Amino acid sequence: MLTKKNNFRKTKVIEVSSSILSADFANLGKSVEMLADASVDYIHIDVMDGNFVPNITIGPVVISAIRKYTTIPFDVHLMINSPSNYIEAFVDAGADMITVHAESDIHLDRVIREVKSYKRSAGLSLVPTSHYNILEYIIFELDLVLIMTVNPGFGGQQFIASQLDKISCVRNMIEKYSLKTKIAVDGGINIGNAKSVVEAGADILVVGSAIFKAANMLDYVQQLKSCL
Repeated sequence: MLTKKNNFRKTKVIEVSSSILSADFANLGKSVEMLADASVDYIHIDVMDGNFVPNITIGPVVISAIRKYTTIPFDVHLMINSPSNYIEAFVDAGADMITVHAESDIHLDRVIREVKSYKRSAGLSLVPTSHYNILEYIIFELDLVLIMTVNPGFGGQQFIASQLDKISCVRNMIEKYSLKTKIAVDGGINIGNAKSVVEAGADILVVGSAIFKAANMLDYVQQLKSCL
């Protein structure tokens, strides 16, 4: 399948959600302030439990601790099993958006409704092996679809280009139903591939290591936002 280029994207605003997975964990508050100064639109927080993915990161206590460093929305990505057990805790910690994985709970609709019951944005994440057809029964409830372009669990991985077709298919589904659901793309995003990701249909670029490695974070974020 050829990736469809959505030319209307040229008139749309590209947003950047910066992952703190590549930040200095000994100085997370300072890292969050640096990202705010770089004019990112969201702070992307990867929560891993060591079961759903082979890594362990942070939980509600840390999120609550860094919440005071910025008013930028917290985009909390739950890579955990049974997320319904923890939704309230992450809301209380300061999450503005909560994304769960399609494979993390058999009652996805219930989890999504719970997130929205707290007046928070709700998202569903698809890993590279997830088929986008799972969205058909739940996309009407979603504020966000997060498409992973690396295998989840670790930062700094290489972009999986085959996922561009999935991005286009999800974009076509959203247009078919005339929805306002946004598409975020997470994994290996940088200046070199950002344009192709946006042309495929992305609204939000989730970027981690590329921003933190940049000589000038503000300039790099602006380049991402103007990649078309």
